[in-house]
Amino acid sequence: MELRLPGGPAWAGPPGTRVGEVLQALGVTMGSDAVLAGEVGGLTVGLGEALGEGGEREIRPLTFADEGGRDAYRHTASHVLAHAVVRLFPGTILGIGPAISDGFYYDFLRSEVFTPEDLPRIEAEMKAIVAADLPLERMVMGRDEAIRLFELRGERFKVELIRGLEPEVPIILYRQGDFVDLCAGPHLPSTGWLKAFKLLSLAGAYWRGDERREQLQRIYGTAYPDSEGLERHLVRLEEARRRDHRVLGRELELFSLHEEAGAGLAFWHPRGGRLRQIIEDFWRAEHRRRGYEILFTPHIARADLWATSGHLGWYKDSLYSPMDIDGVDYLLKPMNCPFHLLIYKSRTRSYRELPLRWGELGTVYRYERSGVLHGLLRVRGFTQDDAHIFCRPDQLEDELHGIVDLARFMLRSFGFSEFEVALSVRDPANKQKYLGSDEDWDRAEAALESALRRHGLPFRREEGEAVFYAPKIDIKLIDALGRGWQGPTIQVDFNLPERFDVTYTGEDGRPHRPFMIHRTVLGSMERFLACLVEHHAGAFPFWLAPVQAKVLPITTRQLDYAGTVAERLTRSGFRAEVDTRSEKIGYKIRAAQLEKVPYMLVVGDREAAAGTVAVRERQGGDRGAMTLEEFLSLIATQGTPVA
Repeated sequence: MELRLPGGPAWAGPPGTRVGEVLQALGVTMGSDAVLAGEVGGLTVGLGEALGEGGEREIRPLTFADEGGRDAYRHTASHVLAHAVVRLFPGTILGIGPAISDGFYYDFLRSEVFTPEDLPRIEAEMKAIVAADLPLERMVMGRDEAIRLFELRGERFKVELIRGLEPEVPIILYRQGDFVDLCAGPHLPSTGWLKAFKLLSLAGAYWRGDERREQLQRIYGTAYPDSEGLERHLVRLEEARRRDHRVLGRELELFSLHEEAGAGLAFWHPRGGRLRQIIEDFWRAEHRRRGYEILFTPHIARADLWATSGHLGWYKDSLYSPMDIDGVDYLLKPMNCPFHLLIYKSRTRSYRELPLRWGELGTVYRYERSGVLHGLLRVRGFTQDDAHIFCRPDQLEDELHGIVDLARFMLRSFGFSEFEVALSVRDPANKQKYLGSDEDWDRAEAALESALRRHGLPFRREEGEAVFYAPKIDIKLIDALGRGWQGPTIQVDFNLPERFDVTYTGEDGRPHRPFMIHRTVLGSMERFLACLVEHHAGAFPFWLAPVQAKVLPITTRQLDYAGTVAERLTRSGFRAEVDTRSEKIGYKIRAAQLEKVPYMLVVGDREAAAGTVAVRERQGGDRGAMTLEEFLSLIATQGTPVA
């Protein structure tokens, strides 16, 4: 067999040679601060794994900078965690323990509850296992033998996983000392390669994500090749906690969630409602400026409609239970698109009318398992900034260009300038599984790609990632901490126009099928607001702030004047409030700063007599005394977003 580094030298040798030995022979430096795993023929493999037979293939060393290298490093940390737990707490039953985007976790079934005080003790045991430098040995075992092994150890979840595997799938285990786990790998060569790690938190998790099954205890952790990387990550986590939209949402009185009303349903408080209205008004105005019409549709419809659209078949587990109304089943809507199609079909459409651009801030309802609900990020009732465009084939490219332009404008208006873009297209080797003609797919994929290129947006082309009925663009917006959030989605649909038999009368007098474009430019209002809160740490730009100015009278003698100032600001189109509490002025200033109000206007006897305000900015800057006209001039230029 022959293996070759990308653009580099080749190695030839017998099967059974370990990956690390091949890389060393090719001059690659080994070690936990360098190469952690290898990639052979496109698959990540451990350095200690023996190579099977094969012809000429490419081999690539993977470091912590590579996803495969990070996963091998952190997956090993999860095994060390599990090893430490079963040492310290005999009788604990193991679930699963994968690497995740910023660390790892392991799930455990145990009669006693883990507490935060247990984490340092588990960490200490993990360090002892690392110090022992135990080799991680990969083993392939027969199905029956593996089942007997885990039955003897009382690991019923592992037995269940093995029984669920297809007969032809090999049963792979990893051993480190006296610890054995069912795992496909890959891993580091030994536990001693782990350098810096920390256990972070505890959580609950249902076995296999099924809330009807056992509730396990999950321990989260993270791992890095050096203490500096770990420390930087912990600082980022602390900053993320400071920006947590669930905490800020409560502190700033934006929204709340109430179990007594139902999990995953958001309640918007006055300030949150004001913020949301500002965003929605801006959204509607910009859409009207770009030729969209605004629709409103019901919250429920007959189940037959969702059967026609396919949602009843494809997404049945995500739909709420039907309601029997006069002997007919109705469903809460999970999507807005079938309603827009019904409006389109309400009369005959001509080619001259197209394109039709219809937008709706439509609230939809989807059942999410309780274990995945998370603040405003995963909810059961949410409002999509939805729109559907019906256009002729010759209009498709320009419409997609316009959508990308709108999405970038909207996101930049709210302070986002960095994006990650993916273009999902069909698998060219398996075209028969996709709905629609080759001509339509080629046109749609080319038009989506052209729209991205016209805007100079770098993107990943992901073959085989398109759903069977449509290619699409997904845009992640990158926040102040470098985290990606799902944002705009743009999808060309060949399915629903066919299912609903929508047509337009062409120039030739015959019916033609329009292209239908689904798109959101913000995503859901709930998720976007969560992202917005965390991106700005609750300190919104002036134009978005629910309260733009807080008037702070020094004593009750200035209450009337403070009310006059707030009224003047309100009449001028700004959002102002008066702090009427009988508190000292220092307390009021600190409270306004915690509320992240952009401007604080302090008024005492002197200001009331002179008709002025003493202006303080959010970050504590003192701007001194101004007349109201001067202050209005100061904030007049801040009343609109800068895209």
